[in-house]
Amino acid sequence: MKALFAIENIDVYLARFYSNLVDYVPSLISAVIVLILGLLIIKLFRRIVKNLMTKKNLDPTLLKFVLDVFTWVFRVILFVTVIDQLGVKTTSLMAALGAAGIAIGLALQGSLSNFAGGLLIILFKPFRVGDYIEAQGQAGTVNSIQIFSTKIITGNNQVIYMPNGALSNGTIKNFSQEPLRRAEIVLGVGYNSDLKQVKQEILNVIGGDPNILREPAPSIDVKSLSDDSIELAVYIWSERAKYGRMVSDFYENIKPSFEKAGVQISYPQKDIITKNKSPK
Repeated sequence: MKALFAIENIDVYLARFYSNLVDYVPSLISAVIVLILGLLIIKLFRRIVKNLMTKKNLDPTLLKFVLDVFTWVFRVILFVTVIDQLGVKTTSLMAALGAAGIAIGLALQGSLSNFAGGLLIILFKPFRVGDYIEAQGQAGTVNSIQIFSTKIITGNNQVIYMPNGALSNGTIKNFSQEPLRRAEIVLGVGYNSDLKQVKQEILNVIGGDPNILREPAPSIDVKSLSDDSIELAVYIWSERAKYGRMVSDFYENIKPSFEKAGVQISYPQKDIITKNKSPK
């Protein structure tokens, strides 16, 4: 009797399973169709947006960021839609996701600040990939702008990752935005120097350097009268890429020019006076 009862129960369970399966198949097929169509639409959307933004010559970093953000937003929407097609109540699921989002947001406040900083950098472009910048006490060439940090390469080939939150809220000195750069070179000459002759020697050096631009015009001003020298400020301009070479060549050429003209280059001096005590 027990065996017969067990067999009858199995038949009942199988009948219920087949009945539920038949009822569930349309929802399953609908969910699969929605999933496939959704993935195709996301792929098509990415291609269309990428083509449009490429034609507008937008920054590649901004392009990648926008595509990634929209892709994940659409994937979340697609996931919720598929779950709904399967008959799962999404109200409690959305509530759970919201609570999890709040908890994750509180735990990752620093990361969210860096994310917001990366968004501001990408949108307002205080610098671009390839620019030479100075920020947060570091200087180097921007290698990549990522969502949470910016990668720069220093002059001695070291890699530095700067958090975007601090970077976007701090002072950024960009040496690459303008095509021209001006150098301020301070020279100290002795008080017995003829300033007209000194300025003429400086102008001769400037005129012989092809890296120094004629426009904007160079200028020479008396900056200050220090304890041991007259300080002259020499303002010269060059193209951005030739700035370092221009400054180095100027220092290299001004020294022999001053020496040939008899102009004394001042340097700090100390007078030491000794007193001899007479023997008792």
